[in-house]
Amino acid sequence: MLMRSLALTIAAGCLFAPGAFAQGWQKGKGYGWTFGATDERGAINTVNSPAKILAAMKAVKTGRVFDMGVPVDRTSYKWPGHSPTEVMSYRGPEGEKRAPDTSPFKGHPSGLGWHSCALFISDNVGTQIDGLGHITTGADNHWYNGFKESDHGTDFGLRKADADQIPPIIARGVMIDVAAWKGVDALPSNFAIGSKELQAALARQKVDVEPGDVVMIRTGTLRYWGASGADHAKIAQHDSAGITLEAAKWLVEQKGAVMVGSDTSGLEVGVDPAMKNYPNAVHEYLLVKQGVHIGEFHNLEGLSRAGVSRFTYVGTTNRVRGAVAGFALRPIAIE
Repeated sequence: MLMRSLALTIAAGCLFAPGAFAQGWQKGKGYGWTFGATDERGAINTVNSPAKILAAMKAVKTGRVFDMGVPVDRTSYKWPGHSPTEVMSYRGPEGEKRAPDTSPFKGHPSGLGWHSCALFISDNVGTQIDGLGHITTGADNHWYNGFKESDHGTDFGLRKADADQIPPIIARGVMIDVAAWKGVDALPSNFAIGSKELQAALARQKVDVEPGDVVMIRTGTLRYWGASGADHAKIAQHDSAGITLEAAKWLVEQKGAVMVGSDTSGLEVGVDPAMKNYPNAVHEYLLVKQGVHIGEFHNLEGLSRAGVSRFTYVGTTNRVRGAVAGFALRPIAIE
């Protein structure tokens, strides 16, 4: 039966039998807290092995690279709860040559100097991957795997399931172009994307989500990012489009997605029609209950223009210990 199932899977266009590729995933249940009491990585564990990374690399066909990062500066659009971004010149050649603490550069024969910058930045700006400690729930403020604020939260960041625990992600990816399916440049405010919309867009693209996939959902919002995301009003017209809790459950429990992302600041719809009095239900479900990382502000415009639905996703986070998200990233999609 196993060989027959594998043969059917290959015949259907899948590279692996679902259970074999996403060990730890159960159809109808998803991932949950299944990787042991000390685990800080969640569903990414299922694709973080040499064999599965090699399989993802073998899926590359043309070698074309699509940059999914957005440039960020002090003018960039962000979710209202996050601090602004400031880049300050901390050292510059003029000051260095006059300052007593940089005496090696005084009178340098070639006039050598240097620049360095100090950054004041939220760990939730620009292209990002939410760590599993980003969202807490309950009176004890626990997050994924039962880690509690009283045990692992500090004034200097998280000590369990922080963004530094996200390993380099090299996995098969699929982009679901909902905006193209709707025939619009970008979805309108609070457009709710359920599983029916996802399935319709997938059918149009003639692709499917397979266990172990990184799934990216295009709303079209980032077509308006420009040089730095400075047109807040225009971006805000579309940024609240996103998936519902029902769609998130379908992607994880029925399809086996190991990470779910989009081109908006929050992935999920601003107001979920089925969860009107329960904001951020998708974040709670994915990060806390399922251990599935969330990708935000991933630029999918190049993939959409090129008509690319399937690719190999490569993303690595900043190694800032204690941060709750990998921020201002530059992940790539390789066709």
